[in-house]
Amino acid sequence: MTKAMPMQDDSDPAPRTRGTGARLVYDGLRREILSLALDPGSPLDETSLSERFAMSRTPVREALQRLIAEGLATTLPNRNTVVTPIDFARLPAYFEALTLMYRVTTRGAALKAAAADLSAVRERQREFAAAVEAHDALAMIEANREFHVAIAEIHDNFYFTALFAKLLDEGRRILRLYYSSFDDALPRQYVEEHDELVSAIERGDVLSADRLAAAHAAQIVRQIQEFLARDLRDPIDLSDTPD
Repeated sequence: MTKAMPMQDDSDPAPRTRGTGARLVYDGLRREILSLALDPGSPLDETSLSERFAMSRTPVREALQRLIAEGLATTLPNRNTVVTPIDFARLPAYFEALTLMYRVTTRGAALKAAAADLSAVRERQREFAAAVEAHDALAMIEANREFHVAIAEIHDNFYFTALFAKLLDEGRRILRLYYSSFDDALPRQYVEEHDELVSAIERGDVLSADRLAAAHAAQIVRQIQEFLARDLRDPIDLSDTPD
């Protein structure tokens, strides 16, 4: 019996190492979503994306599943996939939860300081400082996330770390708006605030760590609220945001 040849309809135009196609689509879409080049609510159609990236629907589907898992894409009841909308009505509750996790994890890290290895935190802080210096907003978002997760990991409470990471991931586009309020030229004081957090943790100064974390969260929330209020009065066209 002649062995049937596998169907080629869903194959990529050119051979790729397994997983690289999905990674290319994921990286490209994720960058556009976080930079707001793709507006919240924008459709993510598998067929159109397959044509755009010149590859089969399989890696596109895998990339979309990763974005859905991160909360950056959403599957609607009609099974269409869109860029996850930003629910501004829920921001007060989000800010409350975010502030609490800033304080809990930073305070907890200070409590564990005597036996803690702060090398990962310091490395993430160096990455954040370099991103600020380069005015690279997406790198700032990533480094800021990793900095605070590294602090949470010193506290060593799985549930707190997981919740904080989820909140930071959910707030990436909000943070993008926050950095936009500075035209991506983040003042040096925000790098210094991170340095102060690290210093308080290293000293095991629980009260200072808590106070600094609360103040750090408060100024972020205040800046975002002021920016959004200004944006409502004088809307800014985000379609020209660089990729």
